[in-house]
Amino acid sequence: MRLVIVSGLSGSGKSVALHLLEDVGFYCIDNVPAALLGSMISQIVSTGDAFYDNLAMGVDARSRATDLGSLPDLLQELRRQGIRCEVIFLHADEDSLLKRYAESRRPHPLATKGVSLREAIAREKELLGPVIACAELIIDTSHTSIYQLRDAVRGRVGLRKEPGLSILIESFGYKHGIPLDADFVFDLRCLPNPYWELTLRPLSGRDQAVIDYLDGQPDVQRMFSDIAAFLEYWVPKYIDFNRNYLTVALGCTGGQHRSVYMADKLATVLSRQYPQVLIRHNELRGVGRPPDLPPDGA
Repeated sequence: MRLVIVSGLSGSGKSVALHLLEDVGFYCIDNVPAALLGSMISQIVSTGDAFYDNLAMGVDARSRATDLGSLPDLLQELRRQGIRCEVIFLHADEDSLLKRYAESRRPHPLATKGVSLREAIAREKELLGPVIACAELIIDTSHTSIYQLRDAVRGRVGLRKEPGLSILIESFGYKHGIPLDADFVFDLRCLPNPYWELTLRPLSGRDQAVIDYLDGQPDVQRMFSDIAAFLEYWVPKYIDFNRNYLTVALGCTGGQHRSVYMADKLATVLSRQYPQVLIRHNELRGVGRPPDLPPDGA
């Protein structure tokens, strides 16, 4: 059995993620009290029904703090029983959550009389601390549309049929902020910048002219070699630790040239050794496979 526990801050897109998983064949149960997780899973396992081979359960801050605190121990026990367990947590910054609640006019589940929305969000983060601590994949939805979130969940979770490490290589621009979902962050701002070449400025790191320019820069190639060597050593350690997800972020100033080029190059190399490699360009808004690989099924 594969069990995906989906949690997150209210308004961050937890329901969207669960609906997507249901669309790709998961049996989904939302708003499960943390105190009942163990007994419900045991009951489902005892049926031996293949219908529940892919199970997703939504857990949020409406559970008691003590019950949420016991989740890490429960996961360890389930893994000892041979169940593939993953915890996915959806996060968004406070301003984004405030805006979403203002637009939807829905009450926050913890915003009772005398408790402001900001206070409710802060309390929710505190209550969900144990869940965040054991989450293997944190998805930041602050600047993500529903469609982008669905694509991200489909690519990283829904289409991940086999056990093993799913690696996401993402590019970003520092002027837009560092991705909150990154395990490793590499700063490329010290490298030669195609932006200052007027003919290259409107292009991206996926255009051949930019690729040729960066291919010819010794420091760029040295940086790539160093990052590749670092990951060559450390990725197997994550696999030995039974991690399901690893996110590597590469940033330049605007997220248009150097980081895009480096992310594509790195993803292409890693995909030759690891079968589950995805790439996302945050400022180009794309999620997919490395550029020189055929699409799934080709």
